[in-house]
Amino acid sequence: MKKIHITTLGCSKNTVDSEWLTGYLETNQFEVIDNPKEAEVLILNTCGFIKDAKEESIQAIFEALELKKNDPSKKVFVAGCLSERYRDEIEQEIPEVDAIFGTEDYVNILKALGKGHSAAENLHRTRKLSTPSHIAYLKISEGCDHTCSFCAIPEIRGGHRSRSRESLLEEAKLLSDKGVKELILISQDTTSYGNDIYGRQEIVPLIRALSEIDGIEWIRVLYWYPTSFPLDFLTLIKENSKILPYIDIPLQHISNNILRLMRRGDTKNSIYRLIDTMRSRIPELTIRTTFILGHPGETDKDFDELYKFIKDFQFDRLGTFIYSDEEQTKSYTLTNKVVRDVAIERQNLIMEMQQGISLKKNMAKIGLTDLVIIDDFNPSTNIFVARSMRDAPEIDNEVLINGKINDLAIGTFTKVKIYDATEYELYGNIL
Repeated sequence: MKKIHITTLGCSKNTVDSEWLTGYLETNQFEVIDNPKEAEVLILNTCGFIKDAKEESIQAIFEALELKKNDPSKKVFVAGCLSERYRDEIEQEIPEVDAIFGTEDYVNILKALGKGHSAAENLHRTRKLSTPSHIAYLKISEGCDHTCSFCAIPEIRGGHRSRSRESLLEEAKLLSDKGVKELILISQDTTSYGNDIYGRQEIVPLIRALSEIDGIEWIRVLYWYPTSFPLDFLTLIKENSKILPYIDIPLQHISNNILRLMRRGDTKNSIYRLIDTMRSRIPELTIRTTFILGHPGETDKDFDELYKFIKDFQFDRLGTFIYSDEEQTKSYTLTNKVVRDVAIERQNLIMEMQQGISLKKNMAKIGLTDLVIIDDFNPSTNIFVARSMRDAPEIDNEVLINGKINDLAIGTFTKVKIYDATEYELYGNIL
């Protein structure tokens, strides 16, 4: 049985792709292993979204080729977003790579491994989770129809394509049967789910149907697009305890000048109204957002406006990116590029302020009782790593709990009393 190692780079959507590929390969009699040194074939599922991600993917390719250099019998396959976008460049500049595949190229990967055709229409049925067994991402669509000036995703992944409601409910049921408690909905644009295949926005009915699956206790939704955010989702949160009061909605900027240059479709006023509506309807709502610093044309005035907006709104969770000048995007052709050092300085100012906001919000939790899900246990420190409903895996805060290995089980819920806090951690005692 041929041994395969898969390296996954980039976002959680790539994680799902690799999980589908793993199950597909194992169903076709290949063994997917964790140790790349022992593998006969190294498959790299790459990211090609921004400069830093591309550099990380290229570094991973060269590390795989170094293993091949030491063992010439190994083969190196490059797949995913980087190779979808830069196939010709990889062929010319890294000829040591044995095969190159785009995104969703499962059948051709199988053929390159010497296996005949095998259908890849129902990959969700054989999916092999790489996340902790109580957490799973559910990818509800692929691609994007928006024309944001800084983003190459439509070029890489194509237009928006929703999965059928039936396949999503089937996959969620299978995940629940495997012990998944927290289901995290992802896509490039969650808001648009259903528009292409049903002729209308169907994201809220889909979430309602998913909540009826036994075993799924938490449903978290990522990557809302603000222009068409469905306000009835707020009603669903209030009606259904499984739907977490957590909204991840990348706003990218607040200055009308930059929003226009970004081709976002929003205005300062529309964003203010949306955030105000969210908070007025659900005061306990956790809002996560991201902003891009240094987009071409961003002046000191634009940045000051963004800084004030963040200071005024006090977001619960916030991330920032430095603008990456990507060919095949509208922003690439714009003049008035911002010097990278200036963009980094602006990013540092935002994150320093957000650190203070996060500390203040966390300190306010001291003395309160919190429901958390147990993600991990560190036997060397006797600390459980957990999360509240306010926190998505890997990107948000953690709750650290002192205890012994038999006190709690991974993947279960428990109540803790918070006794201390830092900027990005809460400390709790088991109740």
